[in-house]
This record gives sequence, C-alpha cells and structure tokens, in this order.
Amino acid sequence: MVTIALTGQLQTMDGECDLACEIDQSLSVRQLIQRQGVQLRHLLQLLREKKVLVTINKRIASEDSLVHDGDAIRLIGHDGMGGSGLGPTHL
Repeated sequence: MVTIALTGQLQTMDGECDLACEIDQSLSVRQLIQRQGVQLRHLLQLLREKKVLVTINKRIASEDSLVHDGDAIRLIGHDGMGGSGLGPTHL
C-alpha cells in the first residue's frame, strides 16, 4: 500500500487530505496520480506548472520519481512566490 498526503491547500475533489492505494508494481508519481482518476485530476495540471512539491519517504522527488509499495508520498502545494495562487494557470 502507498499513502498519499495532500498538504497546504491541496485536497481531493471530495475534500480529503489523505489517501491510501494498492499498487502491484512500481509507478511514477504522475502515473499514481493518474490512476486515482477524477479525485486527483486537478493535480496533474499543477504538477505540469511546477506548483506542487513532491516528496517520497521525506525525500524531495519529482513527478517522474518511482513509487514502490510501502512508500509515503506527500504533495505540497506552492506557487513558487510564497503566495497562495494554486489554481491552474489559464492561457
């Protein structure tokens, strides 16, 4: 089982801040988020915009880092400027 903790202003569409999911093989952080479907879909855009800091087992990681069974993922929202502009940028 992998745990995903959403901190700061991040949360699921249902308002959850902690998730647990089973994985049967190693996946990237991005793939793990994609597997959660609608619940975490909004995080994919924030990852692309570099508005989310990723850690795996308390070590800084990236969206391409591999996640293994038993890992603890923490996603921390930031806008890079110390503010709270975490909404996806609309072009």
